[in-house]
Amino acid sequence: MTVAACLSLAACGGGASSDDATREEADGYLAVADDSATGAGDVSIQLDYDSVEAGGLDPQTATTARSWSLMSLTYDTLVEIGPDFEFDPGLATKWETPNPTTYVFTLRDGVKFSNGRPMTADDVVDSLERLISGQGVWAIQLDSVKSVKATGDNEVTVSLKRPQTAFLATLANTPAAILPMKEIKAGSIDPAKEMVGTGPFVVENHRQDVSWSFARNEHYWDADNLKIDSLDVEIVGQESTRLAAIRDGSADFAFFNNVDSLDLLTGTNNARAVNQQNTDFYTLFVNSQQKGSALANPDVRFALNTALDRQELADVALAGHALPTGVSPTTLPDACKVEDLPSETASADDTEKVLEDAGVDDLNLMIYSSEPALGQLAQVIQQQLEAVGVTVTIDKVDDGTYDSRAFAKQPADFDLALYWFAGYGDASMVSKWWNPEVVPAHAGFMGADPKLNSLIEKAGSTAAGKERAATITDLCARVDQNSEIVPLVTRPSVLGYRTDTLSPTLYSNEGYGNVLRNIVDWRVPAGE
Repeated sequence: MTVAACLSLAACGGGASSDDATREEADGYLAVADDSATGAGDVSIQLDYDSVEAGGLDPQTATTARSWSLMSLTYDTLVEIGPDFEFDPGLATKWETPNPTTYVFTLRDGVKFSNGRPMTADDVVDSLERLISGQGVWAIQLDSVKSVKATGDNEVTVSLKRPQTAFLATLANTPAAILPMKEIKAGSIDPAKEMVGTGPFVVENHRQDVSWSFARNEHYWDADNLKIDSLDVEIVGQESTRLAAIRDGSADFAFFNNVDSLDLLTGTNNARAVNQQNTDFYTLFVNSQQKGSALANPDVRFALNTALDRQELADVALAGHALPTGVSPTTLPDACKVEDLPSETASADDTEKVLEDAGVDDLNLMIYSSEPALGQLAQVIQQQLEAVGVTVTIDKVDDGTYDSRAFAKQPADFDLALYWFAGYGDASMVSKWWNPEVVPAHAGFMGADPKLNSLIEKAGSTAAGKERAATITDLCARVDQNSEIVPLVTRPSVLGYRTDTLSPTLYSNEGYGNVLRNIVDWRVPAGE
């Protein structure tokens, strides 16, 4: 963008401040687009990495937040998720639940794919059936679906085998996008290579790991509200380069992994950096599957868990910008209370003796190189375990080596390993990853626990209320007691933008790591 105007008081006043990072412009919103900004221009964005999915560009097999963000520019879902994790209309204008296992969706009139063909109820039915029967990870979240049927020209009915509290939350993420199934079934469109959706933009050019160019979708159903003409997305791996782009105005918006970026952008004229809380969270894998390892003993794993101080991890490793969490992401409704976890309430008096008696005095901690915060977390964990007599050697490897040692080998090749999970939009969803029978990649470092699996299923099928809250509390406690995947702290996102060239709408708390959510509402100033 070449235009330059003062869009907010923050911009007029000069640079960003650390207090400004969490200031809400409205309840649930870090930023609300200024409707008085009446421009219609181009926006430049810099992201840390590209979509790198085994299934190519197919949204149904996408597994990473960056893929979900980029693909959400061209695809829509039946429902959208709001700032408080409530559900808003998307391609469905309304839905009814005549009983706990039936959802009847009324489809929006006048929706077309970017090739100009109107979306039909059959596209919705076939998209969901393709997702459920496919090999994508997201199919796990829809294993309760019994049937999907077109029950009218603009109506689709989904029947479930059992109640699923997170069903709408599951439909609100990019893998559940509605695809042009008539063309896909005919073989004229390959979704792994071509993105044809009902969303606001179409892809004009994509150079893998370099850049994307998006133009307006002339058939978009909400085109009157869309004010951005085009998007240029650069993939810039270096955090310092993205910082420089926000400082010198060569980018309008950028994502940052390192919370230090908040301070580094402080004082930058016409720029704001915000700390967006996230349901994503960091975890510590404790390998119970190595033959002869003391970590096979649950009392030893729990002792290590007890020695960890989540609040210190948040305060020291992540500069106070993260929050302690259990297996239900602490920023979600119905999440369990971290202070009630067994490891938080247990006496630390016996911890050192349990570890000493088990001969646990030297452990390796594996991290991967592309996530800077892992190194910071590892150093704090190293200090915390040193205090109970355990020497931790940090083993930093490239991403490919990490995946091979953690997820491919049986048993996995590490003592401890740091990782992070997407937390999604409901307190029960992510807990499925604690069942190695559902996620075989985890079987190399954790065992199956029938009682835990039963709690995971119950949390997913019990209606919101006191009973579900109690079940989630029990679920958190069981995960904490097993201590094979130990939830630690949330993974905040730092978003930076130029206040003189862009007025975005940004939630304070994001459920799917979609940093480009609400881009239809973003505004730009009138050109000079």
